[in-house]
Order: sequence, then structure tokens, then C-alpha cells
Amino acid sequence: MPTEAKRRTVEELREQLDRNPTLIVSEYRGLTVKEIAEIRRSLRKQDVTYKVVKNRLLKIAAADTRGSALDGLLTGPTAIAFGSDEARTAKAMLDAVRPYKQVKITGGLLGSRAIDAESVTRLATLPSREVLLAQVAGAIAAPMATTAGLFDAPLRDIAGLVAALADQRAAA
Repeated sequence: MPTEAKRRTVEELREQLDRNPTLIVSEYRGLTVKEIAEIRRSLRKQDVTYKVVKNRLLKIAAADTRGSALDGLLTGPTAIAFGSDEARTAKAMLDAVRPYKQVKITGGLLGSRAIDAESVTRLATLPSREVLLAQVAGAIAAPMATTAGLFDAPLRDIAGLVAALADQRAAA
């Protein structure tokens, strides 16, 4: 029979899973409580929550919301970084654990899709959403600006010719 504390923990984990589409899973073996608190503090500044969880309780909580995609990542002592933005969460997590060589990123979950540790690293190197949107807008606007310049060129040339002709006649 599960205890009341475990039921509350499972419910809290379900709420975290519902609120945050991105999870970065890490193995924290070898860290002290003080070091884990420092990682939490660092991540909190980036709007990322870092929780040490029991694998079994997280599997129970994820069964309703995310399915079994998370099961393969939950081995050993596990800590989860919960975040709302994929790239920002991955970058914040990698930056926070960089000084602690014993922390091992085991993977992540984007929505209901599991990714491996290498994918988390690649995700962290992506520019932010705002930068990507600006790049797309620039890529769309550049050909239009070039086209507008091409249509404007003949009119500009005619205006230059008319001005030169007017100057020539005024001089004569």
C-alpha cells in the first residue's frame, strides 16, 4: 500500500509533467547535497526546476501523461530538470552541471519523444526561438528586398538620364 507522502510526490510530479513539456534527465551520483542545491539555484535563475526523483514514482506519474518514453532514461540515481523551452532548458542544464564532472546527462524528453544525451547537447547549442524566428524573417525578407531593388533600378536609371539630359541642355 503506497504511503500518503508517495501519493503526494506522484501528484506533484504529474503537475510538473503537465506544466513543463521539456525534461532533461541526469544521473547525479557523487554529488553532495550542497552541490545539488547550487545546481538548483543556478537553474532556478533560468526558470528551470531541478528535482531529485525516485525512478519508480516518476514512472508512475509519467504513465498517465507521457507514456513509457521516459522509462529507458530512468536508471540509477536520477534528477530531472523541468523546463518550458527546449533549447533554453538544455542550455541551462548543461551550463549548471558543467563544473560537476560526475553529473551525467542521460537524455531528455521533448513532449512525449525521448532523446539521447548527444541530442540534448546539440539542442543546447541551438539559438533561442526569437533568434531563429528573426533568421527566418530575414531569409524571407531578403529576396523581396532584392526584387524591389531590381524593379526600382530602371526607374532610377531613367531619372538619372533625365537629370543628366536636363543638365546638358541647361549648359548648352
